[in-house]
Amino acid sequence: MRLDKFLAHAQIGTRSEVKKLVRKKRVTCNGVVTVKSDLEIDADHDLIMVDGEEVVYEAHLYIMLHKPQDCICATADPDQMTVMDLFDPPLPNDYFPVGRLDKDTTGLVLICNDGKLAHQLLSPRHHVDKLYEVHTAEAITSSQVAMLSADIQLKDVCYRGAKVEVRDTHCMWMRIAEGKFHQVKRMVAHCGNQVVSLKRLAMGPLTLDETLGEGEYRLLTDEELAQLRECGKGKRS
Repeated sequence: MRLDKFLAHAQIGTRSEVKKLVRKKRVTCNGVVTVKSDLEIDADHDLIMVDGEEVVYEAHLYIMLHKPQDCICATADPDQMTVMDLFDPPLPNDYFPVGRLDKDTTGLVLICNDGKLAHQLLSPRHHVDKLYEVHTAEAITSSQVAMLSADIQLKDVCYRGAKVEVRDTHCMWMRIAEGKFHQVKRMVAHCGNQVVSLKRLAMGPLTLDETLGEGEYRLLTDEELAQLRECGKGKRS
């Protein structure tokens, strides 16, 4: 692996920032100062240090992203911006968004390269709730809340009832356990209302960090990751 890629992957800085560190002789490989940012290293055995501090390579990284509107949850697309295009430096090719949000939906997206955890979080055999903030075109009525709280059978799909908390006349929180295609929008439409904006606030125990602006991201804390892994084990139906 190239040194600059290793350092960028370890969140030391962007590729350009990493190259500046190397040029300033602040990076060592096995105790020797290096001035070549394209130096080939062994990430598992070479000791890389920046300003005297060891840089630890993590095989898996877990990133919380506040997804903005007008980008899609995909690894690549020739015509549209994807969530992966938001990262500078670009993440390695094995990273991907866990699950999907619609193009016009904002909020929490988990980005990682851990296929096992992703499968656990997305598997219908596990009950990993997703919490959404829903803004509606019409005022939310008690009868609509009752309908949303019960199972909904449409022609092509059945939705389990949501846990609904009305926040004001046109805003509610909906907690669902499935996350099927357009689920929240279709449930609300079935009840005679329309979603005008949708934001995912949480996935299981992982809650969106509201200090992150749209398009911003950060690594998960050790506590968040531990809670997410425990949630991913889940209870099977």
